[in-house]
Amino acid sequence: MKSPKDGVQSVSRALILLQELARSDDGVRVSDLARTTGLAVSTAHRLLTTLEQHGFAQFEPETTLWHVGREAYAVGSAFGRRRNFVAPALPFLKRLRDVTRETANLGILDGNQLVTISQVESREIMRAISNPGGQVPVFCSGMGKAIVATWTDEDIKALAERAGLPPMTSKSLRSMDEVFDDIRQTRERRYALDDEEHVTGLRCVAAEVWSPQGEAVCAISVSGLAARITDARLDSIGRQIRKAADDLTQQLGGTPPSQSK
Repeated sequence: MKSPKDGVQSVSRALILLQELARSDDGVRVSDLARTTGLAVSTAHRLLTTLEQHGFAQFEPETTLWHVGREAYAVGSAFGRRRNFVAPALPFLKRLRDVTRETANLGILDGNQLVTISQVESREIMRAISNPGGQVPVFCSGMGKAIVATWTDEDIKALAERAGLPPMTSKSLRSMDEVFDDIRQTRERRYALDDEEHVTGLRCVAAEVWSPQGEAVCAISVSGLAARITDARLDSIGRQIRKAADDLTQQLGGTPPSQSK
């Protein structure tokens, strides 16, 4: 009989395998999973089989590849459903996608990361995609910066010191002076910009959405190739996103602070 410690370890290993499956759109062989997780092939196979029995993993005999199962999606989507702004945001995301022709996103802060919880993909062949559930360091994210720009300078500094400023690209913010200069610009223009700070060649324009409690509870954004989201288009896209965020705030019964504050 397994001890409680063994049981917890098995759960931990199964969840690690599930995370690895989620990182691959094309599927993964058990031998590759074993190598990346440091597990024995037999252990990885046993855990995957258990996950498959419960619908959290799926095996394709023809290709011998493992994929995330339907139950993993069902459980993961509950994270978004319990936030009552996800469904109301969808029409605004679709509208932004249609008018800008770029991918529209909805995100929240979760600890020190910005998490994408809903998305409407661009119809362009070359497009920006950050799969729902994907995490980005706050200060490399347009949506993250849109939210924290509503905070006090003291709280922003505390977050930066706690989370750090990981250099994702050569354009990532690397000092507190750069952070506060970026925040100042965000507050002045009323939209935030990720200018190739997370992924080289991609830009993201974002604005915050307010809750009835007067808190910037989430953000919406448009992301796309920097070659398409040019400097000439930034203000136009920024105004469209600002309006969509304000309209969603109004629909949610949100109460943003007055602009004169």
